[in-house]
Amino acid sequence: MANEEDDPVVQEIKPKQQKVELEMAIDTLNPNYCRSKGEQIALNVDGACTDETSTYSSKLMDKQTFCSSQTTSSTSRYAAALYRQGELHLTPLHGILQLRPSFSYLDKADAKHREREAANEAGDSSQDEAEEDVKQITVRFSRPESEQARQRRVQSYEFLQKKHAEEPWVHLRYHGLRDSRSEHERQYLLCQGSSGVGNTELGKSPSEYLLMLMPPSQEEEKDKPVAPSNVLSMAQLRTLPLADQIKILMKNVKVMPFANLMSLLGPSVDSVAVLRGIQKVAMLVQGNWVVKSDILYPKDSSSPHSGVPAEVLCRGRDFVMWKFTQSRWVVRKEVAAVTKLCAEDVKDFLEHMAVVRVSRGWEFLLPHDGEFIKKHPDVVQRQRMLWTGIQAKLEKVYNLVKETTPKKPDGQSGPAGLVPGDQRVQVAKSRAQQNHTLLGQELQRRKEQARASAVLPGVRIKEEPLSDEGEDEEEQAAEGGEPMDTLPSGGLQSRLTNGLPAAWAAGGDSFNGHPTPGCASTPVAQELRAFVEATFQRQFVLTLSELKRLFNLHLASLPPGHTLFSGISDRMLQDTVLAAGCKQILVPFPPQTAASPDEQKVFALWESGDMSDQHRQVLLEIFSKNYRVRRNMIQSRLTQECGEDLSKQEVDKVLKDCCVSYGGMWYLKGTVQS
Repeated sequence: MANEEDDPVVQEIKPKQQKVELEMAIDTLNPNYCRSKGEQIALNVDGACTDETSTYSSKLMDKQTFCSSQTTSSTSRYAAALYRQGELHLTPLHGILQLRPSFSYLDKADAKHREREAANEAGDSSQDEAEEDVKQITVRFSRPESEQARQRRVQSYEFLQKKHAEEPWVHLRYHGLRDSRSEHERQYLLCQGSSGVGNTELGKSPSEYLLMLMPPSQEEEKDKPVAPSNVLSMAQLRTLPLADQIKILMKNVKVMPFANLMSLLGPSVDSVAVLRGIQKVAMLVQGNWVVKSDILYPKDSSSPHSGVPAEVLCRGRDFVMWKFTQSRWVVRKEVAAVTKLCAEDVKDFLEHMAVVRVSRGWEFLLPHDGEFIKKHPDVVQRQRMLWTGIQAKLEKVYNLVKETTPKKPDGQSGPAGLVPGDQRVQVAKSRAQQNHTLLGQELQRRKEQARASAVLPGVRIKEEPLSDEGEDEEEQAAEGGEPMDTLPSGGLQSRLTNGLPAAWAAGGDSFNGHPTPGCASTPVAQELRAFVEATFQRQFVLTLSELKRLFNLHLASLPPGHTLFSGISDRMLQDTVLAAGCKQILVPFPPQTAASPDEQKVFALWESGDMSDQHRQVLLEIFSKNYRVRRNMIQSRLTQECGEDLSKQEVDKVLKDCCVSYGGMWYLKGTVQS
C-alpha cells in the first residue's frame, strides 16, 4: 500500500503460536444486568474476603474474559472484501482468530468449593475418629535438575499455564465504528493505486479464475469435523438403499403414520416396496407403525438403567406395544408389575410411543389411522396374526390372566384398559370367597390327616384366621390398590393355613417354621435354593426388600416356562434363606425410622467357608444390639474376640462385605436411612 510506511508495525501476533485473551468490562448499571447473580458469582469465585489476588475486587462480576481459538488451519484461501463505488477490494488474510467467552472463573469457584469440602471432611473425621493412624513420612532431598528434565518441565502444560497466568495485561483503548481512528484504519482495506485495472490478472475464463481464487484443499477436507453417528441429513439418507432408509427413519422417530413415511422418502418411491420394507422393522399399532423392539435393543446390549439384557427389554417393550393394540390407554404401574422391570426402563418404553395424561395414564402418541386400515386390509390381517403369536408368547412368559386385559363393554364411557373402583371391589370379594372356601377345605383335610396318623401327638400346627386375607383384599381393592402378594392371582390356593407354600408341603410337613428334608426335592425349591445361595455368596448381608428386587430381576432374565414362574411367596423366600445357612439379624432400628417392614428384615450369611466367618459373626452380633457403631468399637471387639494379631486389611474386608459408612458411623448394608 502507498501509506504503509506511515504506520509502522508495533507488535505482530502469530495466532498459530500464541493465545490471545481480551478482558472487557461489563456495564453493571444496565437494567438488564442481574446484580444478585453477579454478587453470587463473585462470592463463589473469591469468597468472603477480597485481596489483591481476587478476580472481582468490587465483589461483583464486573468483567468478562474472551479467549481466542483457531478457526481454521489454512487461511490462504480467505480474504477480506470491501465493495465501494463499483469496485471490489480484496485484502489477503494471514490469520483468523475467533474470540469466545472464557469461564476460567468457574474453575476457581470449583477449587474453592473443593477446599471447603476437604476442610469440612477433615474436621468431621477428627471428631468422629477417636484415634488416627500414625503415618510414616519420608523426607527426600531434591537433586540438581538435569538439562533434559528442565526441558520437559518447561514444555509441560502446568509450566505453560503458570507462565501464561504471570503474563501482564496490556490496557487497550476501544474505538467505536464511527471513530476517526477506525475510519483511518479502514482505509487500509482499499487499494490506493489510481489505475488498478492494468495490474489485474483477469485474462482467464470465469471458471479458471474461480479455481485460482478457491483452489481445492485436501488438508481442509481431512480437518472437516465428522458428524455424530446419530445425525444424518436427508441428502445422505437418500443415497442409502430403501431398506436402510426405512430402518434409520423408524429407529429415530419410533412411531410414524405410513403417509408421513412416504412423504419423507419422496414421491418417486414405490409404496408397495415401502410396505414390504416397513414390516421388517416395525409393527402396526392402531394403524400406525411402531419400530420393533429388537431394532432399538440389539442382541448383546443391556439397559443403561438396570443392566438387564436386551432380550428382557424387548419382551417388556413388546408387552407395552401389545397393550396399545388393545387400548389407547396404559397404566405404568400395571406394566411394571407384569414385566418386573425398573421404573426407568418402563418409562423409556412408554415415552417411545405414548404421552402421559394427568390422573389417567399414558395415551398412545398418534390418533387411530383408520384410513390406512381400510386401504390395506391384507397388511392389517398379517399384522393381526403376528400380534396373536406375540400375545401367546407374552401370556406364557408373564403368566397373564384375563383380568390383565379387561374388555370394555359396549357403550361404556372412559378409556379402555382402566378398571373402575367398584369393579375392583367385586373382583376382590369373589376372589376372597373362593380362597376362603379352598383354604377351609385344605384345613379340614389337614386336620383329618393329623388325627388319622397321630404320629407326633405333641406337635400342634398353628392355625390362623381364614377371613383376614379376604378382608384385606377387599379393603385394598376399595382403596384402589392391589393385594400385597408376590404370587399370581391364581396361586393363592397353593398356600396352607400355617403360611407355608404347597411346593414344600407336598414333600412333607414343616415344623417350627423350617421345612423337612423332603421338601427341598421339588424343582421349584431347588431352583430357589440355588438362587439364594448364589446371591448371598456375592452379597453377605441383604434386606428382604433388596432380596425381592434381585429375585424379580432374576425372574426377568429367565426363559419362558421356567419353574420359578409358578409363584414364590415372601414366606417361601424367607424360609429358603434360613435353610441356606443364613440368619436373620434383629437390628434395633430407631423408633422414628422410615424403613418399611421388608427393609427392617435383615438376613446375613452366617458361614461361607472362608477365613472371615468368625470376624463376620462377631460383627453381626454387634449389630444385633446396635443400629450404628463406630469403627473403633468394631475394631476393639474384633481384637478382643479374634486375638491381637488381627490386621487392618482383615477389618477392612469384613466391613466392606457387610457394612456401609455414613456420617462417620457404620451401618449394616441396606439399613442406613439418609
